Amino acid sequence: MKEIEITQEPVELYKILKFESIVSSGGEAKAVIDDGQVLVNGLVETRKRKKIISGDIIEFMGNEFKIVLK
Repeated sequence: MKEIEITQEPVELYKILKFESIVSSGGEAKAVIDDGQVLVNGLVETRKRKKIISGDIIEFMGNEFKIVLK
């Protein structure tokens, strides 16, 4: 599981996918979230602006990312 460090919380879900280069653009981030391809803490998340905080776990395409506050 890869850790993603954030400097402030909360951070919107699509921004994490975009800025961490998990997807190539903000538009793609929003599309994969809309399609139900992203899980947050084990549950399908379809809200693009879902507030992500330290301790949350994001899953996408078989990869897990743990959010850690820097």
